[in-house]
Amino acid sequence: MTQFDVIVIGAGPAGSTAAYRLAREGARVLLLDKARFPRDKPCGGGISVRAAQELPFDPQPVVERVVDRLEFSFCGRRSFVRGGKPLASMTQRRRLDHFLVEQAVSAGADFRDGAAVSVISERGARVDGRWIDSELLIGADGANGATARSLELADRPIYGVAFEGNLAGDLVDPERWRSSVVIELGTIPGGYCWIFPKGDHINVGVGGWEDTGPALRRHLQHFCDRRGFEYSKLQDLRGYRLPGRRPGAALARGRALLIGDAAGLVDPLAGDGMYAAFLSSRFASEAALDLLAGRASDLEPYARSIVSEFGRMFAFAWNAKVAVDRFPRLSLGAVLSPPGWRTLENMLRGEIREPRGVAGIAVRSLEVLARPAGWPGSEYRIEARATNGVGGP
Repeated sequence: MTQFDVIVIGAGPAGSTAAYRLAREGARVLLLDKARFPRDKPCGGGISVRAAQELPFDPQPVVERVVDRLEFSFCGRRSFVRGGKPLASMTQRRRLDHFLVEQAVSAGADFRDGAAVSVISERGARVDGRWIDSELLIGADGANGATARSLELADRPIYGVAFEGNLAGDLVDPERWRSSVVIELGTIPGGYCWIFPKGDHINVGVGGWEDTGPALRRHLQHFCDRRGFEYSKLQDLRGYRLPGRRPGAALARGRALLIGDAAGLVDPLAGDGMYAAFLSSRFASEAALDLLAGRASDLEPYARSIVSEFGRMFAFAWNAKVAVDRFPRLSLGAVLSPPGWRTLENMLRGEIREPRGVAGIAVRSLEVLARPAGWPGSEYRIEARATNGVGGP
């Protein structure tokens, strides 16, 4: 019977970086994934500057483009360009995830791909028909993973949906898309259309509320028409879900916890999961090391760290998402204003933690526009304040 300090289920960005951090500190780590690596995953593949700051190593070997311009439009009409500073690095999940796994293995983690995990508990898992003991377990198996269900964590997530494809570089002007990302508002309830540049292609996609799923293929076709792309030329078409955590949903219990998408930590406004993946993996590895060293009796400190750190950000993001959904033109105006862009730029670059801490008219405008919907982010803010020992909403 094999014994590990930590079993990490899922070798995406969250799981691999958690395995790396733990193995680097001397923990015996087993990193598992059901897929054979290298493998691809549906994802825009953007690593914001703030997300990269949470990585314990340089991702440059798998960076294909550096974005320093965002182009915004309303319903595909006139574009408004903002930028000047590096905002994000673009990569592909096939390359990124394989690179992250290699870092974890180099730090000492035991990696097993193509692994069939049939039973999951706080103290181990059945892998390929054989039980493996561990001192604790980390679930990093994404939106559709079995860990959350098995451990009854992060229940009843709120889902968004996305549908995307790739257009080969020889079908577009490579210079036009070298360092620009396009965001189009106003056509999809609760979401947006996008264009992300990659090394040899561009990624084109659409996303919105879960109930928009049946219409996403049509939305993508129309978006391609507006941009002059041939929809029939898109390759690797695929849809996927984006999980959002509900206030109060458990993130840890006893000797098990969830990180990244498995915990529902996707940004509800932007759909970005990379920053939360890397940050939650850091919090998880710190809490795990404390438990292994006897400095803590369970993993609840991890849950408190997540709620404290993400609560205010998610509160604003949910309010802003509703504002964009109901009043896309006004919301876009707020984002494009000098204070609005400065706030967004500073967030992407990691220079501010959450927009409500910035006393700007753009931020206040988005909060006001969310008022008719009852400020859906308020429960996240209340939860965060309670975690930090601060009373009131």
